[in-house]
Amino acid sequence: MVFVLKPGVSQREIDRFVALIESRGFKTFISIGTEHTVVCLIGNTAAIDIDSVVQTNDIVEYGKRVTEPYKAVNRTAHPEDTIVNGGGVPIGAGMFQVIAGPCSVESEEQIIEVARSVKAAGATLLRGGAFKPRTSPYAFMGLGADGLKLLLAAKKETGLPVVTEVMNQTQLPLFEEIDVIQVGARNMQNFDLLREVGRCRKPVLLKRGLANTLEELLMSAEYIMSEGNSQVILCERGIRTFETYTRNTLDLSAVPLLKQKSHLPVIVDPSHAAGIQVLVAPLARAAIAVGSDGLMIETHNDPARALCDGAQSLNLVQFAGLMDDLKRRIAFEGKQFGDQVIQGGNPGGRFLRLPKIAKSVIFNNG
Repeated sequence: MVFVLKPGVSQREIDRFVALIESRGFKTFISIGTEHTVVCLIGNTAAIDIDSVVQTNDIVEYGKRVTEPYKAVNRTAHPEDTIVNGGGVPIGAGMFQVIAGPCSVESEEQIIEVARSVKAAGATLLRGGAFKPRTSPYAFMGLGADGLKLLLAAKKETGLPVVTEVMNQTQLPLFEEIDVIQVGARNMQNFDLLREVGRCRKPVLLKRGLANTLEELLMSAEYIMSEGNSQVILCERGIRTFETYTRNTLDLSAVPLLKQKSHLPVIVDPSHAAGIQVLVAPLARAAIAVGSDGLMIETHNDPARALCDGAQSLNLVQFAGLMDDLKRRIAFEGKQFGDQVIQGGNPGGRFLRLPKIAKSVIFNNG
């Protein structure tokens, strides 16, 4: 259920209305747009009489029930696109970003070399696995806490914000200095973990599970947002089908559908979708064409000797060449690439406005 407030309502009146709603046992999610403020109620709202709320609260213009099971994630609750602040880098609402780096952090020399190279090519965030979920218990599972330290060393060297995957909630204290926490495909429905990353107030990159529907992905995002964390990025990384030529099947239709249903930014991971190096470039181009807000591309300084997923990783020269092409395509689609317009963050409030393209930004609730 959402209530659209009248224009010009003061913050004091909004706070009073929210307190009234929350006193009845509901959580609230507030969306501040260019013309209206929307208050979304989270919980079982069947007993609420919309007409009564509208008639007894002068600041409410009208109310509407949200029929989908996801509420805070729903575009009805927040009609304008959300921009997520990934360590100072804006993602969403016409701001396109590329996240690049190796599947796994292997050494300080490796991650710093890759970070320097992908930044020079135009990448705006650095990815790298410190904790790796692997199908085989005998495979390389990352350097763990030491890998996080190496990622932060690469961040210090290059200034690139860091994106890396958390495996379970007990690891979260180690992620204090990480800019964007990734919840991987295998953990998309780890609801305890989703609740915990929802409470930590850091941006979360949520990957679609390899056999999950779009509604299930949106419901997982709802778990995060229902705990007060509105900084969520959705990631399409391919789903498992009967096809065996590729590692997964990239569902490009997911991008426009997710953007129709939700206000959250949507990025695409063409590396995991295909699992084949030569398919990464064409799938990346296609992701831009269908309206994605960014890409996550695995890049390694020596893919042939990579300890994890070398077959799908671009080398540094290939990545630089691809970026030259992608920049032209991003511009053709009318999006702004790599402009770091967010300075510092917004720890004191829920929202921050950006000039020009951005209309509304949802940030930290804490």
